[in-house]
Amino acid sequence: MNSDRVRQFFARIESEGLQGNGPFARLPPRLASESEIGRFHTAGHIGLVKDLSRRGVGLLDGGDTPAFKGMFEAASYSVGSTLALLELLADGEIVHGFNPVGGLHHARRNASAGFCIFNDIGVAIETAKEQLHLSPILYVDIDVHHGDGVYYSYEEDPDVFIGDIHEDGRFIYPGSGLANESGRGVAKGTKLNIELQPGASDETFRDAFRRVMALAETARPQLVILQCGADSLAGDPLGHLELTAASHEFAAKRLAEISHRYCDGRLLALGGGGYNPANASEAWVRVAKALSNHS
Repeated sequence: MNSDRVRQFFARIESEGLQGNGPFARLPPRLASESEIGRFHTAGHIGLVKDLSRRGVGLLDGGDTPAFKGMFEAASYSVGSTLALLELLADGEIVHGFNPVGGLHHARRNASAGFCIFNDIGVAIETAKEQLHLSPILYVDIDVHHGDGVYYSYEEDPDVFIGDIHEDGRFIYPGSGLANESGRGVAKGTKLNIELQPGASDETFRDAFRRVMALAETARPQLVILQCGADSLAGDPLGHLELTAASHEFAAKRLAEISHRYCDGRLLALGGGGYNPANASEAWVRVAKALSNHS
């Protein structure tokens, strides 16, 4: 989970002549305030991250998320940049937005987890609902790992529809996202967890995505969020699926269509995982192109 992924992504954007041309614009990052982060995270967790960030030592979870100096600011930029795009979407100044360093879907309200210090998705959902009055929200996650920090935070929320396609938790972190987990209480049926077996192909993914599209039609969302982690591609060191970047392009196209049908194109895409930098840059460039063709 390092900056090589993002450097390769922007290098490809530039080499293909996309930056500054046509529908593409590269925006500066924004630092989130503590109050903005606090829309999702507890004050205790924010304080712990600040303290360990100053000291530069320690662990934020059982071992996957070590502290480093400046991590509070780095994580705040991830959150703030996601919020900056969300605000532009809400104002109608952009149609789609993509933050390659967003999509940190494992962090809980009171804890970091799985390389994720703060959960920019949760902050974005809270902001969309409470400040921007955008509801219902459709959240689609195609990272190889189950987006547990988002799912369990909104498991009982009927206004957040979730479609999560991931590798079966028997084989991979965090071991959650069972097919029978479909929401609780009044939110029962608003969540969809689809487990793929190791070796799953693009064809298998497309079959699964038809169920996500059915959920999207039910949701009629006012905002679409896509977490397009590239660790589901063949050759990722942490995943065991055999997808290609064509699956990411397919998902982006289908969700762009949904966004234009129901919410004036408001679609926020976020990078998420992906630990083979070449895979990540390929998948994310395909997502960016797909969204530009539906702008």
